[in-house]
Amino acid sequence: MPLVTTKEMFENAYKGGYAIGAFNVNNMEIIQGITEAAKEVNAPLILQVSAGARKYANHTYLMKLVEAAVIETGLPIALHLDHGDSFELCKSCIDGGFTSVMIDGSHLPFEENIALTKKVVEYAHERGVVVEGELGRLAGIEDAVNVSEEDAMYTNPDEVQEFVEKTGVDSLAIAIGTSHGAYKFKPGQKPQLRFDILEEIQNRLPGFPIVLHGASSVVPEFVEMINKYGGNMPDAIGIPEDMLRKAASMAVCKINIDSDLRLAMTASIRKYMTENPSHFDPRQYLKPARAAIKELVKHKIVNVLGCDGKA
Repeated sequence: MPLVTTKEMFENAYKGGYAIGAFNVNNMEIIQGITEAAKEVNAPLILQVSAGARKYANHTYLMKLVEAAVIETGLPIALHLDHGDSFELCKSCIDGGFTSVMIDGSHLPFEENIALTKKVVEYAHERGVVVEGELGRLAGIEDAVNVSEEDAMYTNPDEVQEFVEKTGVDSLAIAIGTSHGAYKFKPGQKPQLRFDILEEIQNRLPGFPIVLHGASSVVPEFVEMINKYGGNMPDAIGIPEDMLRKAASMAVCKINIDSDLRLAMTASIRKYMTENPSHFDPRQYLKPARAAIKELVKHKIVNVLGCDGKA
């Protein structure tokens, strides 16, 4: 089976009241852990690559690793560019075999965002590739994305229909209270997603797939493990999983998960190296890291996304 686009995935997800997991990948072990989990629970999958990950791992290496995952699992897998910030980057990924790209013009004035997004859509659609756009700005830091709390803003439902109609995008990332990175909220601040905004957008764009970025839950056990084995992470509060499940039952068809993967991998490696200080074989500490990612992804698919058995 070749790589697929997200078009059919999202149509089925919208009708079925579940979401597809979009997991950020950086190396072989992360890809293996994610795809092995998805295969065990028979779930469709989006593997997504940031500009930073593409630079780190090399486009060709990543493509071959993802192609291997398709062969090994037989699952419908889409390869997606996460937070493309220019037409040139999106074009390079489209020409290089990605089946989906995100053009993030959310930092631009509304009309400029439309113009940039439309340019990417036109190029992508001519080549059978789907496009995700964004309205609203999430706070937080993740790779090249760095938005202060002061600059963050919720998506304006009054803009979504015009944006979708003028750009021709296939899905829309919105800001309703999630944020990038592990440190999403201040001490004592209660996480809360704006379901009223999501519902209004759903009403204005019936049947249209919505995307949530910054949706890691920051699993406490991984933070505790990192600190237990020499780390210095302050308490981090993520998005409660019951809120994400509710969003997935509505118009949200794609939920992005990155920070939880990083925390699972780092916690596992710290634990192994602390308990085995004389070991120096990367296979020995990357094996439990891969297993930790696998178990995390299975949990997300079954208990948060609800897309198990949907491949």
